[in-house]
Amino acid sequence: MRGIVIALAVCYPLAVHLAVLTGSPRLTLACLALLVALALAPALVRGGAVSSIAALVAAGTLALLFLVSPAWTWLPLYAPTVLGDAGLAWLFGHTLARGDVPLIERMVRLLHAPGERLDAEVVRYARALTVAWMLLFATLGLANLVLALLAHPNGVLALLGVVPDITVPQRAWSWFANIAEYVIVACFFVAEYAYRRLRFPQQPHAGLLDFLRRLSAIAPRVLAPGARRQRAA
Repeated sequence: MRGIVIALAVCYPLAVHLAVLTGSPRLTLACLALLVALALAPALVRGGAVSSIAALVAAGTLALLFLVSPAWTWLPLYAPTVLGDAGLAWLFGHTLARGDVPLIERMVRLLHAPGERLDAEVVRYARALTVAWMLLFATLGLANLVLALLAHPNGVLALLGVVPDITVPQRAWSWFANIAEYVIVACFFVAEYAYRRLRFPQQPHAGLLDFLRRLSAIAPRVLAPGARRQRAA
């Protein structure tokens, strides 16, 4: 199931970008169907009447939306990048509240041996990096929102009947939202990792691949309620 969800997630932005480049209404509708499948895939695999009904309602809504106006199918397609970035910004940002443990610090503590005390400099760096990731996703989300609003044709404002004074080609939105954003995030991740290896050479992992493997293993525990209380006394 995890492999299916990952495959859908990888295909979705590429399919949307191709739909923009070709201007095909049918491909646009297929992208919307792919988005719904991505959202409902876990529930459908688990089974149950609720997920089946949700899938039928979503399919019917897609068909109706396409029949009324193919261009309107673009409105839901702008949402994932904006909402996804906003969600990730919140994911990092809400752990910065007083009394909480910053998200990156949680990861660092889980990567180290239980009970191991972290250097104060590492703790400060983890908090600063949490802030950096929050600001990165907040900036990307805002850029995606502005580009989606001003896109032409089929931008959010245009579809709502508002003619903005400034417009950007829809291709520009797609290049940023579906291609450039992923490159920016990947470059930030790799550059930060390389800097961290130089600043803190003593790491509990052998290299980047080992780090990614360990990070994947601890991911479910990072947001667990107990992670908020893992800071050593």
